[in-house]
Amino acid sequence: MPNYKQDWQPLTRPTTPDAPEAGWWLSIYERAWVSRAMDELELTKGYKPSRENPAEGRLKFQFSARGHEVPQLIAAALLDHPHDGAGVYYRSRPFMLGIGLSPFECFASVMHKTAGVSGGRDIGVVFNHKQPGGVTVLPASGDVGAQYTPAVGWAQSIAYRTSRMQQRDWDGAIALTLGGDGSTATNGFWAALNIITPHNYPMVIMIEDNAYALTVPLRYQTSGRTVIDNLASFTGLSLTTVDGWKPQALYPLLRDSLAAARDNGGPQLIHVRVPRLTGHNFQDSQPYKSKQELEQDMARDPLAALAGYLRDEYGVNDVQLSDIEAAMREQARFAAEAAWEQGGEPGPEDATRHLFAPPAAIKQTAPNSEGQRVTMQAAINTCLAEEMERDKTILVFGEDVGRSGGVHRVTDGLQSRFGEERVFDTSLSEEGIVGRAVGMAVNGLRPVPEIQFRKYADPAHEQITDAGTLRWRTNGRFSAPLVLRMPVGYQRMGGDPWHAVCGEAVFAHLPGWQIAYPSNAADAVGLLRTALRGDDPVLFLEHRYLYEHAAARRPYPGTDYLLPFGKAATVRAGHDALVVTWGDGVHRAAEAAALLAEGGQEVEILDLRTIVPYDKEAVLEAVQRIGKALIVHEDNRTCGFGAELAAVIAGEAFSYLDAPVWRVTAEDVPVPCNDILFEAMMPTTRKVHDKLVELLAF
Repeated sequence: MPNYKQDWQPLTRPTTPDAPEAGWWLSIYERAWVSRAMDELELTKGYKPSRENPAEGRLKFQFSARGHEVPQLIAAALLDHPHDGAGVYYRSRPFMLGIGLSPFECFASVMHKTAGVSGGRDIGVVFNHKQPGGVTVLPASGDVGAQYTPAVGWAQSIAYRTSRMQQRDWDGAIALTLGGDGSTATNGFWAALNIITPHNYPMVIMIEDNAYALTVPLRYQTSGRTVIDNLASFTGLSLTTVDGWKPQALYPLLRDSLAAARDNGGPQLIHVRVPRLTGHNFQDSQPYKSKQELEQDMARDPLAALAGYLRDEYGVNDVQLSDIEAAMREQARFAAEAAWEQGGEPGPEDATRHLFAPPAAIKQTAPNSEGQRVTMQAAINTCLAEEMERDKTILVFGEDVGRSGGVHRVTDGLQSRFGEERVFDTSLSEEGIVGRAVGMAVNGLRPVPEIQFRKYADPAHEQITDAGTLRWRTNGRFSAPLVLRMPVGYQRMGGDPWHAVCGEAVFAHLPGWQIAYPSNAADAVGLLRTALRGDDPVLFLEHRYLYEHAAARRPYPGTDYLLPFGKAATVRAGHDALVVTWGDGVHRAAEAAALLAEGGQEVEILDLRTIVPYDKEAVLEAVQRIGKALIVHEDNRTCGFGAELAAVIAGEAFSYLDAPVWRVTAEDVPVPCNDILFEAMMPTTRKVHDKLVELLAF
C-alpha cells in the first residue's frame, strides 16, 4: 500500500473546462468515496465510543459530511491560485481531501495524534492547512459562523496587495468560505456580507443547505424559504442556487462563480442544496426527521447521482464504479490503521507549547528625557505613524478612525498621510473589525484595529478568544500578530456603564493574548512599538483619562524606543509599604504616596505596565523586601487581576509578609454616571490613601 500522506495530491481543474473529461469526474468520484468511506468507518465499532464505555473507541468526535462531498470537492478542484484562501467549518473534510490533506492526516486529526492538523489539541474536524504554492486554509473554529469574517480579512488583503502594494502575483486570487445553512443566522455571516458588498472584495461564500442546524429545521433559521430569498435585496452580491445532486448543473455554476470573483466580478454567494445523510454527529440518529424525509434525503444522495451521471454521460460501467468504491474503502481503512499506529502521541510538555511566539530579544534603550512633554494620545499617534512608515503591511481601522481621526483623536491625520487603503473606517460591527483583522494577520499583514470603547468589544468576544488560541490550536503552524487597540476606563467628565469599562481581567483569562496597559506616554510608545514588531496578538489598553492628563505626559522617547513586555517599573521607591498597580492606578497611588510622604512614610509603587505577561519576579522581590503590599486597580474586585496577584504573593512570599495583602478596586457594580455614585464605586486617591494608612498601622 503506498504512503498516502506523501502521495496524496490536490485535485486540479479539468483540462477542458467547458466540458470536463471523464477522468476528471472520476477523480471527484474517488475523493468523494474516500470521504464517504472515512465517515462510515468512523461509525463502526472500535472507532465510535460506546455509551457503556466512552473511552473504548478511537474517536471522541465525529461530524459526518455524507451528502456534502461532491460540491465541496468541485470547489476544491477550482481553488488553485497559489494565494487563494479558504474558510471552512467542521463538515468540510471532503474539501480538505480535495485541496491536498491526506486521509492519514485527517484520521490522525480526529484521533488526536501529533500528525494531525492540531497535534492532538483540537477536535480533529476544525481544520487548517498550509501548502506551499497552494491554497491556505485559514484556521477554523468550533464556533458556528466564525469562519466568515477572517475570510473577509483574507479577501481584503488580496485587494490591498494587488492595489496598494502592486504585488502582481496576487492578481486573480480569491477567498472561498464554506458554511452550513445554520451559520447564516450568525453575527459573523451578516458582518461578512456588510463588509464585502460595499467594497467588491474577491470572495465567494458557498452555503451548503441541508435544511437542518443540528436538530433545528430551516423554518426557524430564516423568515423566507431559504437565506438566498432573504438576500435578494442585497446589492453588490451575485446570488445563485443549485442542487448538489445535479453534477451537470453544479460544476458550471461553481466554475463561473469562482471565475467571476477572480475577474473583479464582485462577491458571490452560492446556495447549494444538499441532503444530510447522517445526523449532526455520531450521537445523533435524526429522530426528528420523518421517514419520508429520510427517504427523500437518500434519493438525493449526490454521490449516487454522480455515479448515475458517469454511467449516462461517459459510459462508465458498474464494475468500474464498484472497483473504485472498493479501492477507496481500502484506502480509508489503511489510512485509519496507519494513523492509529503511526500518528504519534504528544507528550505532557506539549500541552503548553505554542501558546506564544518564542521570546524575541528586545534591545531596550533609555528613553529620550529631553524636550517637550507630549500627551499619551499624541505619543501613540506619532508611534503609529513611524511604524507605518517603516512597515507597509500595517493597516489601521475601526469605527471613525479614518477621516475623523477617532473619537479620541488618536488616529488624527493618519488617513490623510497614508491613504484610505491603510487607514479606514469600518461598519459598526466589532465582529467584523476583529474577524477581518485575524484574516489579515494570517495573510501576512499587520492589522491594528481599534475598538472604540472597551464595552463595545463584547460582540467580538468570539473572534478575540479564537485569535488568542490560534497559534496553539494549529500546533504552531499559524499565528495572528494583530494589535487590538482599546480605550478603557473613565475620562475627565466621569464615567458610565457603556464607555468607562476597564475589564482587563476578562481578557487576562483568554489564553494567547499579550496585554499592555501603559500609564504614561513614554511607556505607551515603547510597548506599542514592541507589539507592532512582535508575532503575538496584543490587546493594547489605553486609559481614556490618561490620553491628555498632565501626569501621563512625557518627552517623546524616540523613534526606536522599545519596551519588553513583562518588565515592571518602579515609579516611586519606598520601604514602608508597596503598591502594585497599572494604568490610571499608578497616578492614584502616586498621589496617595505623596500625601503619606509628608508624614515621613515612604511607599513604593510598582507599575506592572503589562498584564500578560506580568513581572512576577519584580512583584515578589518587592514584597520580600518591604513586607506589606496593596494592590490597586480600576477593574471590578471579584476575580480582578489583583486577586491573581494576591494569590501569588500569598502562595510564594507568605513568610515575608507583615500584614495581609489588601486590595483597593472598583466595586462589583457597573460604572455609574452620577458623580456621587461614581466616587463611591471607584478606587479614588482617598481610598488608596486610607487603605495605606491602615496597612502601615497593621
